[in-house]
Amino acid sequence: MESSEHNIKQAYSKMAQLCSRSEQCSADIRKKIMAYEIVDEIVDEIISKLIEEKFIDDERYVRAYVNDKFKINKWGKVKMRHYLRAKGLSDSLIQKGLDNIDDEKYRTLLIKTMKEKAKTLKKKSRFEKMGQVIRYAQNRGFEPELIHRYMNEAID
Repeated sequence: MESSEHNIKQAYSKMAQLCSRSEQCSADIRKKIMAYEIVDEIVDEIISKLIEEKFIDDERYVRAYVNDKFKINKWGKVKMRHYLRAKGLSDSLIQKGLDNIDDEKYRTLLIKTMKEKAKTLKKKSRFEKMGQVIRYAQNRGFEPELIHRYMNEAID
């Protein structure tokens, strides 16, 4: 019994340290606590205590994730939404985070991404170039309708 209590305290302190170093979502923390072989009810208690003490805040996590993936990785909203859903976060929370992206900066990033890709392509027909740029932009997570809307700005 004392060993499991020690495990619980150790799991809590490790997760608190982890959360204070970098932003974490409740689903990630749940997976990490499960490695300590702790009962589900106690896992829920640990997570609720971490939330109560502001170590975990899923809304804050989504904002940070979206900000990083947009500014550093230069991802589109589709890709971000996909990865956040995979973490088990709610659609409303994800949408709230994605709404924080400035539309003008998003449009500028999309056009810049498409222009840079178009420059790297060898001389091919405009049609082939457009196909490759579209696929590339979609792989980066941009919406097809926006890609098509700004295609003429990206390809000469």
